Amino acid sequence: MARKQKPKSKIAAPARRRVAEPRSRAVVQAADALDLHRCEQFLLHEARLLDDAQFDDWLALFTTDGWYWVPSEPNQSNPQDTVSLIYDDRRLLETRVRRLASPRIYSQEPRSRTSRIVANVTIEETGNKACTVRSKFLMIEYRREVQRLFAGTAFHHLVQADGGIRIAWKRVDLVNCDAPLDGIVVPL
Repeated sequence: MARKQKPKSKIAAPARRRVAEPRSRAVVQAADALDLHRCEQFLLHEARLLDDAQFDDWLALFTTDGWYWVPSEPNQSNPQDTVSLIYDDRRLLETRVRRLASPRIYSQEPRSRTSRIVANVTIEETGNKACTVRSKFLMIEYRREVQRLFAGTAFHHLVQADGGIRIAWKRVDLVNCDAPLDGIVVPL
């Protein structure tokens, strides 16, 4: 008796890749790119450092020539046009962090407790190992039985450096930047 042959499948099974096969160069470059997910995770990490009052670690996120700016007017085009709420270059950022670490800082007695929400993260511009990221934020600060809300739009110019992501500059546009505000001590 003749055996029946199995019908041959018309769809070829996909070829299996060996597990030990090295990744291609294109895959490595894509993994290193500043994509939306990596940028969003970085912003969440920054928010956590600030909420946990790990200001030295937050400062380490900035490049050596990084700056941090909170304009005092809506649509302010640069910090030299008028007074800003905050405009810190790297040296002033270091001074701010040193003051926050001091046990004698009256403006933080008792220490602020904060909670930040970061949302609506988008990449606005992208370049060679750098991008500008826009996000919405809400920060709640509680101190001396008073709760304050800060909300607005943050812009981060992120670069790849030293094996990680660093902040080249950060701009925080508060919704109420032109309203009377008590001193802002804790970074937004």
